Amino acid sequence: MTEETEHDLARHHEKMAKKKAARDKIMAGKTIERGLLIVHTGKGKGKSTAAFGMVFRCIGHGFKSGVIQFIKGAWNTGERGVLEKFPDLVTIKAMGEGFTWETQDRARDMAHARAAWDEARKMIADPSYKMVLLDELNIVLRYDYLPLEEVLEVLKSRPMDKHIVITGRNAREEVIELADLVTEMEQVKHPFRSGVKAQAGIEF
Repeated sequence: MTEETEHDLARHHEKMAKKKAARDKIMAGKTIERGLLIVHTGKGKGKSTAAFGMVFRCIGHGFKSGVIQFIKGAWNTGERGVLEKFPDLVTIKAMGEGFTWETQDRARDMAHARAAWDEARKMIADPSYKMVLLDELNIVLRYDYLPLEEVLEVLKSRPMDKHIVITGRNAREEVIELADLVTEMEQVKHPFRSGVKAQAGIEF
């Protein structure tokens, strides 16, 4: 080992030691533990996928989660097949009939949204659920299938230890403002534009 290399290693060690000390100081000040309102939005793929990943984490910790699918209920999704294997830890209710351009029936879409929201409110109020995933609620609010103020009031008054995850494009500004964590998925490239259809294991 050359003298120069030893010098570089020493500098790297010193730099990392300083970084660790600064990081430890920051972490020492993070003492609050409470339920979070999390929003996944944007045009890119992966909003629901990331949300279901958090549900899987809850399973790993033995926490109970509830999932309400507002739009994708008509789809036979892979994540639903997995989660149904953990009935003691996950309640999943697929209550939609597909995207709005498929149903073409606003009154029926609104009725399904109301039924799904009623179930969501029960889960949010139920202390046994650590996390509630409201999949594609952003789309429901975008099309005014539910009164925004009603949804915001429930989110504001949720139990302090309850995590709520909301997915879907075009999140309302009011929801973003209320949220603790917001991630916008940005689409850079997608095979659909090249004629590739949605595939099992990738899109559903």
